[in-house]
Amino acid sequence: MQFLKKFYKNYLYRYNFLNYYFDELKIQSSKNFLLNLDLNLDKIETLSQADFKVFLQNGEDGIIQYLIKSLNLDSIKFVEIGTEHYIESNTRFIFETMRCDGLIIDPLCDLENKIKANLKNFWKNNIKIHNNFVNPGNINEILKKNGFIDNIDLFSIDIDGIDYWVIKELKPEISKIFIAEYNPYFGPELEVSVPNIKNFNRNSYHYSNLCWGVSLRSLIKIMIEKNYTFVGTNNFRNNAFFISNEYKNQLKIIKPSIENLSKFTDAKYNENRNKSGNLTYLQEKLSIIKDCEVINLKNNKLTKISQII
Repeated sequence: MQFLKKFYKNYLYRYNFLNYYFDELKIQSSKNFLLNLDLNLDKIETLSQADFKVFLQNGEDGIIQYLIKSLNLDSIKFVEIGTEHYIESNTRFIFETMRCDGLIIDPLCDLENKIKANLKNFWKNNIKIHNNFVNPGNINEILKKNGFIDNIDLFSIDIDGIDYWVIKELKPEISKIFIAEYNPYFGPELEVSVPNIKNFNRNSYHYSNLCWGVSLRSLIKIMIEKNYTFVGTNNFRNNAFFISNEYKNQLKIIKPSIENLSKFTDAKYNENRNKSGNLTYLQEKLSIIKDCEVINLKNNKLTKISQII
């Protein structure tokens, strides 16, 4: 037994050491990108030109840095909801390279210890962790309790579920930069969200794994009500970026039209599964979830997708 404990301890040490080493390589590799970004900040016309991957699965790291630099932010106060173990999170690169105060919210079991195990320098910034589910009824209480109700620079939400209903409870212009996940499979025209279900789980709501979150058009509409301007999405087509109207003129990019959102919902990746839980590669994804119940946000009524497409 002692041998196994020692072996496991040594394994963890080597695993973490390699993670720290590769994380440092990622940070070093970003320096040329950041230099070019500084030199060409006024030449960027769309968010896709700032797309650059460091820690995230896609290119949001570069987009976020573009927005931060455009707003001349030297230190960041952020809230990120839906981080899991914080290895691939919207604010991870910020934490590693800037001075920041942050609030991380996620229900992942033993979240704080897992984050500390993954971050070599957890001590170097002021990070608070709320290890539980967030919902429309508790979001403002959580923010207030942790001192993140005002003067927020960046707010990010990605909970694969009731994102719309949580956003609806936030005060207008809660942050300068706002990032929210949307469901591209709902297409460019539908104005829908999954119902406001406590502890919503996309995997159990429908076997396909495709019915979750909010449509892009509805997300943009609620953000307009919150005094934000839509400035684009990542190239992966699942994260939308917004700027508080107070700061929108500091961005030189061409603001996208919201009349036609087709190019922002043209997702090429596959997450859909069959009833056995295996990945499948059917092209027409909306038809798979046509019998799922969603809230039609045009009239706030529960309906099947098949009744509104």
